[in-house]
Amino acid sequence: MGDRHCLAIDIGGTKMACGIVNNDGDLLLRDVIPTPKGTDGDALSAALVALVESVRQRSDVVIDCCGVGCGGPMEPDGVTVSPLNITAWKKFPLKERLANSLEMDVTVDNDAKAFALGEWWKGSAHGVDSFLAMVVSTGIGGGLVVDGRLINGRLGNAGHIGHLVVEPQGRRCVCGVIGCLEAEASGTAIAAMTGWPAKDASSEIRRRTGTMVGRAVASVVTLLDLSLCIVAGSVALGFGEPFFTAAQDELERCTGLSYTEGARIVRAGLGDAGPLIGAGALGFGIGRDKVQS
Repeated sequence: MGDRHCLAIDIGGTKMACGIVNNDGDLLLRDVIPTPKGTDGDALSAALVALVESVRQRSDVVIDCCGVGCGGPMEPDGVTVSPLNITAWKKFPLKERLANSLEMDVTVDNDAKAFALGEWWKGSAHGVDSFLAMVVSTGIGGGLVVDGRLINGRLGNAGHIGHLVVEPQGRRCVCGVIGCLEAEASGTAIAAMTGWPAKDASSEIRRRTGTMVGRAVASVVTLLDLSLCIVAGSVALGFGEPFFTAAQDELERCTGLSYTEGARIVRAGLGDAGPLIGAGALGFGIGRDKVQS
């Protein structure tokens, strides 16, 4: 098979990114813009299309497909998306809008599920049959590969680790529940709690954030018999060693069965390229059936 190229798109509450990924998993180029604020869904869609067209014009390769990772929740196959951190989109027909604009097939899925595929394809989970991948950033999302398959769930939303309850007397989440991981450890939550951007958080907050993440991971590890969790995102990677040490310590404190011994939380291998490489994996159809090592 010759070279193929995927238009890869990653949509989050803070930024939107677009790039071109080849079928070897290389990110050839990319561009990033802040996610427009406000409640006009069409305006946000227009900004995304302009970003995508800018990337297409900078490249001389033939584009074969398009993969999109977007915050959720969403309807099956990404027919509509309702990202909790993008108030302008409620049941927004993202797939149809992009397909019509780009005049090509578009695959849409949760951004953290796309990230999981990218880390399996080229990153820290390469060759691993079962693992959790999660992003700790503006919000918190997760994706699961179990027995070599990307887990979708009934409506395609499996892996939403950000909405596991980790602090029953904690803060109210944007989803309405008290004490979700996203309400306690996301960049948005940290800014609300401290009055400062997450990047300026104290050492205590960095450790607490890791602890909350480790507590949630322990539940998933125990439930699904996993031994590996891969973590990325601006908060996790920005907080560095205090975060990862606290997360690992809490994972070990909250797991006690024989099969959970040795479970690890590790940094993502693809860095900030992971979301776009994952979107490329979606576009190429990697993981649609059984993940092949």
